[in-house]
Amino acid sequence: MLVLALIALDTTVVPIGSELDARQQAFDPAAWAAAEFPRIQAAIEERAVPAAELAAAIAADPARAAEEFGVMSSGMPVYAVTFSGTAGEARSGVYDVTVEGLEGIRVRVQTGPAINGTDVRDATGTVAFGDFRNQIEYQDAGAALNNRVREDVLAGIDTANLTGRTVTVTGVFRLVNPENWLVTPVRMSVP
Repeated sequence: MLVLALIALDTTVVPIGSELDARQQAFDPAAWAAAEFPRIQAAIEERAVPAAELAAAIAADPARAAEEFGVMSSGMPVYAVTFSGTAGEARSGVYDVTVEGLEGIRVRVQTGPAINGTDVRDATGTVAFGDFRNQIEYQDAGAALNNRVREDVLAGIDTANLTGRTVTVTGVFRLVNPENWLVTPVRMSVP
């Protein structure tokens, strides 16, 4: 009985919705991404390099290209790029795009429904692991930004019927293979 009395004396009642309510303190990735995506999108668009220029720079001197145009993330550069081209066949929502001036380079664009990777999160160098409490929040931030791409960039595009159409894309990719780019769009249009 004494233990229960001591527990009762040491208990703080927290009103629901107050500053002390743990639910109010939890990280909300959707809200974070809604607030941050416009800034990240604008920064990517500002840094985007025409695809032919970027490909030539990477071919000539990969280290210099990474320093000049990329943002290092997990030991690999993430590049912002812009191009227009003709969409080929889709495979799981990823279109091959033929881009003039990029002979020998396979360019693919993610159009959903799944948008994979953390390239949008990592492309500006302004979103850091230390900004979050743990790895789960950091990953959730990347996934939430990909959701913004799907909702803000791709929602108005008939992504199931792009084959043979011209697409204009500004987006990001992590350079894993200089001859195979997987671009996540932050701006896309189909004239």
